[in-house]
Amino acid sequence: MKDIPHLLFNPPKPYRPLRIAMVSETYPPEVNGVAHTAQRMVQGLISRYHQVQLIRPRQDPQEQGISTVSFEEILVRGVPMPRYAGLRIGLPATAELVRLWRARRPHVVQIVTEGPLGWSAIAAAKKLRLPVISEFHTNFHAYSQHYGMAMLGGPIRAYLRWFHNQSLTTLVPTEALRHELASTGFRRLQVVARGVDTKLFTPSRWNKLLRLSWGIGDHGLVALYVGRLAAEKNLPLVIETFRHLQASRPGMRLVMVGDGPERAALQARNPDVVFPGMRQGEDLAEHYASADLLLFPSTTETFGNVVLEAMASGLPVVAYDYAAAREHIRHGENGLRAAFSDPLAFINQAQSLVSDIENARRLGRNARASAEGVDWDRIHDCFERLIVTVVKQWERNHDGKAQLSFVPDL
Repeated sequence: MKDIPHLLFNPPKPYRPLRIAMVSETYPPEVNGVAHTAQRMVQGLISRYHQVQLIRPRQDPQEQGISTVSFEEILVRGVPMPRYAGLRIGLPATAELVRLWRARRPHVVQIVTEGPLGWSAIAAAKKLRLPVISEFHTNFHAYSQHYGMAMLGGPIRAYLRWFHNQSLTTLVPTEALRHELASTGFRRLQVVARGVDTKLFTPSRWNKLLRLSWGIGDHGLVALYVGRLAAEKNLPLVIETFRHLQASRPGMRLVMVGDGPERAALQARNPDVVFPGMRQGEDLAEHYASADLLLFPSTTETFGNVVLEAMASGLPVVAYDYAAAREHIRHGENGLRAAFSDPLAFINQAQSLVSDIENARRLGRNARASAEGVDWDRIHDCFERLIVTVVKQWERNHDGKAQLSFVPDL
């Protein structure tokens, strides 16, 4: 289930394996970008002979944690996340973490999420004088306006700033996000990019039978959306864009892969749209490869893994000019970017794709070529160097009492 390799712990010499305590409120089998990225980082650390202890909420009452020579899961109590069905947040567990880490000290604590469990990890690490790094994955302050809590946007951002400024460094996925957060008082930010599995996501997974199940033949067009079906994903623009495309190509289909609180209403209002639900692994990869373009109009992403997954699958992507799209899409060469939060521009870019199919296919081929250069091994190497730098810097402070200092760019 966790796809964790069972390695003989026999690292090459001279090599110093580290013990990393990773704390996250989400992890597979939950399906979301944060869980996926956390699992990838765990796999990268293990493949480099480090030991990872993952602390996360129990997702099912019967669930048992995995334990191998290089990977240990500690499952703690959790509750469903308010207004975000399918995700759980950990309950405060400072005393439990202190006992755990006092018995076997990690070299570094890595905090993936900012909930009560993450807060507890900061408190426990401070008590035990352990170095802490954190990761910024989710724009919760931006989400608030989509859940009737716009007035909480400022306090949420203030909490996130306080939370991350407790750590030696905060990892962000793009330079643009680093600049945005730095301008609002976040300190010690370090870019560690994200990659894509180009063996899993590939155009070769095109599936004729899957397309037929969508009611489309070899020469019809399929617009795809992949992601959570929730208010913060700007789903009305997906539907509106599709309706414009459908007007010029009546046989076109829209497939919306994912699940979430908006699914039932979307299905009821759009009976001609295909809703295959949540898909994972090779099944998800076939959905990407069997479509013709990806529509991704979200304005609340810190990155957007689906952009790279679609590119690796040979799809031209239409997305707003920020996050993963700004980092990886060269407009007119391997995809199309619309001015941020401009729905008319987004629709126009999508229409330009379906009006010139040969150009769309050219963009898709170039997208695949671009994705082949975004290798997870390179990113794991960068992440490992950062962790080693943090640990060495902390140990140079001897007793751990020195003030937080900047981690140098890698």
